[in-house]
Amino acid sequence: MIEHVYRRASAARGMSRVVVLTDDQRIARAVTAFGGEVEMTASDCPSGTDRIAQAARAWPAQRVINVQGDEPLIDPAVIEAVAACLARPGESMVTVATPARSDEFDDPNAVKVVIGVDGRALYFSRARIPWHRDPRQTPAPVVWKHLGIYGYRRDVLLRLAGLAPSPLERGEALEQLRALEHGIAIRVVTVASAEPGVDTENDLARIAARLATRTSAVPASPQR
Repeated sequence: MIEHVYRRASAARGMSRVVVLTDDQRIARAVTAFGGEVEMTASDCPSGTDRIAQAARAWPAQRVINVQGDEPLIDPAVIEAVAACLARPGESMVTVATPARSDEFDDPNAVKVVIGVDGRALYFSRARIPWHRDPRQTPAPVVWKHLGIYGYRRDVLLRLAGLAPSPLERGEALEQLRALEHGIAIRVVTVASAEPGVDTENDLARIAARLATRTSAVPASPQR
């Protein structure tokens, strides 16, 4: 799965470097075996954000994109969209959302995000948000599903990692809530559709079966 994520990230245009961060030697050996770049981090990082920040302290890059290791089907074009948004003046943290399917509304593994009129995240939750109180109201508000990718300006990433895990972050087990609780704005790029990530054993089996039928880990012509 890590190899698929790595190769898709490598296919995104404009990336100066792609590196896997891990505290597990088994993962490090697997990455080295397929020719990828890997860096070891401490085993006590409380979140992916903290793990990336630990490594980024030694990097010269001023913008960093975190593609989570459970997104083996991520479209390289999505990574490019995050990079383009992050490069705009005034943007400090960026993520992605897509319309949720009805069967994902109440699935705690499908994280939902409410987006303001300015395109910034208001809140993330494992619960169904927003709640459609009156079914007679049309159109119903869009339920947005959050995708496992973040872009950070380096100084914001390091500031975020320097903050203690926040109450909402601990309660929902969602690291992005630490940013919102401390007033760090998160821009949300929306896409019409997205490939599923791996949250459960059933997800893993379904995606493994899909990948087994493909001739390449990376789509030949990613959508733009």
